[in-house]
Amino acid sequence: MQKLNFPEYQFRFKSNENKVAIFDRIRKKFVILTPEEWVRQHTIHFLIEEKKYPQSLINVEKLIKVNDLSKRYDIIVFNPDGSIFLIIECKSHTVKITQDVFDQIARYNLALDAEYLMITNGMNHYYCQMNYTDKHYIFLKNIPDYK
Repeated sequence: MQKLNFPEYQFRFKSNENKVAIFDRIRKKFVILTPEEWVRQHTIHFLIEEKKYPQSLINVEKLIKVNDLSKRYDIIVFNPDGSIFLIIECKSHTVKITQDVFDQIARYNLALDAEYLMITNGMNHYYCQMNYTDKHYIFLKNIPDYK
């Protein structure tokens, strides 16, 4: 797999019927290793190990309704009160981060009202804080560490 712009992490792998799977510590199961999943797993480890977010506040790949359409977000980090702190959209390292990707996470956020957004393809990471009063993003150098 491609080396990503994240620290080095230890992962568990298994091979089954010519497919490699990686262990997802949030879903507590092995999932097929795709380029996007590789980015997602690095992002999960980054949140837990670098940013110190409790594993219990992280949710991965769940369905949401956006304008009556079923969509699946990549990663959400909750606040302890159950509100949404952070939404993360993960793309394969081969996918360029474009306005369309920002529009995708913005549509998800219409239903979720997160405080922060993160978009990553494993090579480039973009962080935003939502300003709901003025209805725009504030770009950041990083997301806050867990308090």
